Amino acid sequence: MTIEQAAARPGPAFPGHEARVDALRRQLTSLSGETTVRLAKRTSNLFRSRAATKHPGLDVSGFTHVLRVDPGSRTADVEGMVTYEQLVDATLPHGLMPLVVPQLKTITLGGAVTGLGIESSSFRNGMPHESVLELEILTGDGRIVLARPDNEHRALFHGFPNSYGTLGYALRLKILLEPVKPFVKLRHVRHHDRAGYFQALEDVCAQREHEGEQVDFVDGTIFGPDELYLTLATFTDSAPATSDYTWLDIYYRSIPRRRTDHLTVRDYLWRWDTDWFWCSRAFGVQHRLPRLLLGRRLLRSSVYWKAVALDRRFKIAERLLKLRRLPPEETIVQDIEVPVGRAAEFLEFFEREIPISPVWICPLKQRPGGVRWPLYELDPDRLYVNFGFWSAVPLDPGERDGVHNRMIEAEVTRLGGHKSLYSDSFYTEDEFWRLYNGPAYRELKQNYDPAGRLLGLYEKCVRRR
Repeated sequence: MTIEQAAARPGPAFPGHEARVDALRRQLTSLSGETTVRLAKRTSNLFRSRAATKHPGLDVSGFTHVLRVDPGSRTADVEGMVTYEQLVDATLPHGLMPLVVPQLKTITLGGAVTGLGIESSSFRNGMPHESVLELEILTGDGRIVLARPDNEHRALFHGFPNSYGTLGYALRLKILLEPVKPFVKLRHVRHHDRAGYFQALEDVCAQREHEGEQVDFVDGTIFGPDELYLTLATFTDSAPATSDYTWLDIYYRSIPRRRTDHLTVRDYLWRWDTDWFWCSRAFGVQHRLPRLLLGRRLLRSSVYWKAVALDRRFKIAERLLKLRRLPPEETIVQDIEVPVGRAAEFLEFFEREIPISPVWICPLKQRPGGVRWPLYELDPDRLYVNFGFWSAVPLDPGERDGVHNRMIEAEVTRLGGHKSLYSDSFYTEDEFWRLYNGPAYRELKQNYDPAGRLLGLYEKCVRRR
């Protein structure tokens, strides 16, 4: 394959960034044209197991710069490997934040756009890719292209979300920002039945207010069939006092105990990161003593992710189950969304078939404007409910690993929903391409990676290559 080198690239001048792009282009040129290429990076928030590979990696570790924050236009130019933690630290001093800030600090901008993301502002701001104004992409055929919604690369711009790096890699992104206030007030509203819970969720998202107060953020935590909480949050200029969930206290445990709460805007954005929602309990660090010993620096999702990687490598949990003569377990790490009108039905199925608790929920609606994102299409007029569940369940004798995940996939499809691809998937190839718009993907692949220099979406997300 011939590596096509662009003679010039449009857009603003960022000399340091341009030097890094040139170095990356030379690196790609040096690789054999028959070689499959991956990114070489130190961190990941994907939870797909992957077969061992000898494919060379492109070193993108230098693309970690916030290039510009422009308070006047409320935009930011950032490199693809910038984490949301870095970006938030750069924008908050200007009284601004990204329109959607995924829950974990080390999620990168490029990763959230090509692999989707969601948070409690998604009922009004959609997903991270919906706030992108332009993308500078290294494509599979070696070009550096600037993709905008209205230029010759608009098909790539709209098809990039949910492509997971199989069409190219985002080197620079220009995104919209929105204004913030210093504090966030939280109200934890309990419900006792599924139907009432999701009706209240739909009403709040439509009206953007609750009991006369504006609502800027909405998510929820379900602890059981009769213990369902909506957390409604509002920007405020002041707070009587603020809670701290970055060390000894645990955020999710506060939800049933406090009707109202206040956090700084930064601590609100990262309220879930300290304990990786509630998954830190698997590492025994929700007790006081280990939290005292670890301190704030080590209580974060990136540390837990490294522990998970070690467990996968050495099969520690699997070995411990065998030593204790317990049945093997199936890992279930998924985010799915279904239309709000089918959410109670999905929750009933989940509580009946999948013994995992708590469950996180987050409403999602595409931003107005009628934009079509072909590889992950949502009805723009419909509110969806995301369910996040991350744990493991025991397998009964004779059950194959993957049985519960397949049940979830089938139910989500039946209910007209979608499933994120950041974790293991089990679809047949025909079903996968029916759900994720095979014709549109194949056309983009032919136009931007005709020689298959990058892995295909099915190979990467289902066959785990």
